[in-house]
Amino acid sequence: MSDSIQKICQSETIGTKTLSFQTGTLAKQAGGSVTVHLGDTVILSAATAARTLRAVDFVPLTSEYRERTYAAGRIPGGFFKRESRPREKETLTARLIDRPIRPLFPEGWRFETMVHTLVVSIDAVNDPDVLAINGASAALLLSDIPWNGPIAATRVALIDGAYVLFPTFEERENAELEIVVAGKKGALLMVEGTGREVPEEVFISALEKAAQVIDKLCDLQLKLVQESVAAGRKIVKRVIEPRTIPKPVEDYVTGKALEPVKAALRLKLDKYGLDAAISDVKERIIKEIEASAVDHPDMKEWLYFVPTVMENIVYQESRSMALIDKIRPDGRAFDEIRPISIMLPVLPKLHGSVIFTRGQTQALCSVTLGSPADMQVMDVLEGEYKERFLLHYNFPGFSVGECKPERGPGRREIGHGALAARSLAPLLPPDDEFAYTIRVVSEILESNGSSSMATVCGGSLALFDAGVPMKAACAGVAMGLVYENGRYAILSDIAGIEDHNGDMDFKVAGTERGITGFQMDMKVEGLSIAILKEALEQARCGRLHILGRMNEVISKPRPDISLSAPRLYRLQIPLAKIGALIGPGGKNIRRLIETYGVEVDVEDDGSVFITGVDAEGCNQAKAEVEALTVEAEVGKIYKGRVVSIKEFGAFVEIFPGKEGLLHISQIDVKRVNRVEDVLKEGDEVEVKVLEVDNDGKIRLSRRAVISPGSELEVKGPAPRDRDSRGRRPGGHRMGSRR
Repeated sequence: MSDSIQKICQSETIGTKTLSFQTGTLAKQAGGSVTVHLGDTVILSAATAARTLRAVDFVPLTSEYRERTYAAGRIPGGFFKRESRPREKETLTARLIDRPIRPLFPEGWRFETMVHTLVVSIDAVNDPDVLAINGASAALLLSDIPWNGPIAATRVALIDGAYVLFPTFEERENAELEIVVAGKKGALLMVEGTGREVPEEVFISALEKAAQVIDKLCDLQLKLVQESVAAGRKIVKRVIEPRTIPKPVEDYVTGKALEPVKAALRLKLDKYGLDAAISDVKERIIKEIEASAVDHPDMKEWLYFVPTVMENIVYQESRSMALIDKIRPDGRAFDEIRPISIMLPVLPKLHGSVIFTRGQTQALCSVTLGSPADMQVMDVLEGEYKERFLLHYNFPGFSVGECKPERGPGRREIGHGALAARSLAPLLPPDDEFAYTIRVVSEILESNGSSSMATVCGGSLALFDAGVPMKAACAGVAMGLVYENGRYAILSDIAGIEDHNGDMDFKVAGTERGITGFQMDMKVEGLSIAILKEALEQARCGRLHILGRMNEVISKPRPDISLSAPRLYRLQIPLAKIGALIGPGGKNIRRLIETYGVEVDVEDDGSVFITGVDAEGCNQAKAEVEALTVEAEVGKIYKGRVVSIKEFGAFVEIFPGKEGLLHISQIDVKRVNRVEDVLKEGDEVEVKVLEVDNDGKIRLSRRAVISPGSELEVKGPAPRDRDSRGRRPGGHRMGSRR
């Protein structure tokens, strides 16, 4: 926006665009609030923390992002004319905000914290999602919440060989690479995006461009805070007292648990074995303390701290193993991928199916092919569009040995599914070559780390099994990092314990040629591009290893789709023929559906899709559609059927619903006194098209078929095809019948 709506404003030019932070006028009762402006897109971010301490062992942070339809000048569709549950875009953006700000809260922060973002104006040019990350950071800085910011974020797109900052919606459609990057000055915290098989060095160059913008926007937020303070705003950060563990408790538990934990971590146990071994140590210590508390009642309070001390011991020892001993809990080398097993196909009735297992992570991936009518209508703030590729990720409790009911997909499930979808989508055939709606479902049957990347691998294999002509196979690997005091270890294909106790979760998916999808989250305060570059190369080697195992099972898509999948035919008809195909009130379409057991979808651009499980029925319906929409060609001979006989000639149907006049003078080479002497209704007759006039009326000749050239010898009188009221005798209309 060109004009400031708040009294304090700081702006920065990024490329050809101006981004501004404003505060001081709106939402003053929130802990901190700002509006962020780019073009005419405006978001309002507010950060507020409760005053009551929660008894939890994590940062109780909730990030909410909501798009109000008034921001786009729209009224919500449907029966209820107000916004309700968040759309998928809103859920994904809420995660986008949460991931880079969460690591920067101080240890011991246990106050309920809400970062709320509202999209209050959108210009249909600039995406508000990246603005929301910047707004969350600025709002936290202006609040009383202790937080080690600022952070900033930008989107970078590679378009025609050039990097574009904060690209528009239209520009992003042609991007070879698109990434969202968030970080502090000099360090990255979060990366997410997609590419069209881009090399690693191109990805690194985009990160370097983003890092420059992040530094500028961090400085801009600090200037906003300084100006706010100068204008009279008091920003007093809360002081928190980290919860301390009594030293006697820590010493006692450490003395009892340290060596058994060290031993358990080095036994190369699987997930359940390691969990059981550590749980046994903890339970033994708890029983000893309970027994001692009989004579020493004060020791009862120790029980509260035992789980925390045990977790700290496992955390420190697992990291020490990586940094000092250079070993992993399961005995693998740092760049080693867990054993892979692939079962394909597994369920013959499915259109495509595979069970992909890597270590103790297992995914059942299936592919279902449908007609264009099965596309999902996506209702977003910018308007509606149809999505033909759907990927749904499910994570039932039994996959990790938990008893929990299924209540629909949560934020995590939606996020993991979106990451896998971004990774596979660039490899799908264009819809003009493969018009099916494609749904991939990943059921996680076991999980010990990297289930989203198992979904990428399994999804790619299932698409091959279904006969979807993918451009290439796609595999994914999750990379981890342990970093302390300048020392670090990069781990390939991380297991659950390495994810939980590590400092990075960096998922990279792609083909042999390059990257198609990625997502990085840091649990510490940032990562240098140099280390990230090293992790990318290690990930590339891991990805190639996985692709090699996948290619051993199926190296290219099956030549034909599954026999259980529907057959789909696509035809293109002239726009003027859409009405003729549909018929009055959809009569023709309904007849095709009922007669041949198919689905017929007609698009506004003249595309016609015929889908059905019976190939013969599809072919017959296809032939009828072609006949209904074909144009008669002058000089061409057609086999037609006599549909009515008049005094002056006969009407012959040369295509379904398409009739022409066979004048009595053109029935035979000899003179015909009565039409009935030669033809009767229902007769099949070969006729030649003599003329198609501007109104689409067709003049036919049988004489020309019997004796080529003889039609030129006879000029029959104009047909008496209209009565005094302008109607044709018999009620027939020349040309197409609808």
